[in-house]
Amino acid sequence: MGTEVNAELEHVRSYWLNMKSNSPIYNFLLGDIVIVSATKGQIVAHLKVLPVHFNSKKSLHGVVSACIMDWAGGMAIASEGLDNTGLSTDIHTTFVSTAKEGDMLEIESKASKVGASLAFTTIEIRHAGEGGKVIAHGTHTKYIKK
Repeated sequence: MGTEVNAELEHVRSYWLNMKSNSPIYNFLLGDIVIVSATKGQIVAHLKVLPVHFNSKKSLHGVVSACIMDWAGGMAIASEGLDNTGLSTDIHTTFVSTAKEGDMLEIESKASKVGASLAFTTIEIRHAGEGGKVIAHGTHTKYIKK
């Protein structure tokens, strides 16, 4: 995926700006996230790890990874052109590694299928950069009404 602005990227960024202003938890935890690319059914975003993202061990809290899974699944669905990304029916997160303050996370989310009533997504959070180590991966299913 390139860095050029296409219709999908414009739509996802616009959708996120609207969502962020209406969601205190997303705004608090993910307010600094940057959507760097989008194509139909797929987005890539970056987030710098800050102290607000820490657990008691000063590393990335699992709840932040789970929140990213929730957010990124919706953004992949939005990249399909939808203005309503639905309601979560399940979110599965597998924690593989962690991150510390200042690390840049790369989040990649793909919509495996967007049907008439359900959408299925897969998400990977990794350290940014070529060959970045996986931090967490998961799936997110949403009930949608087209």
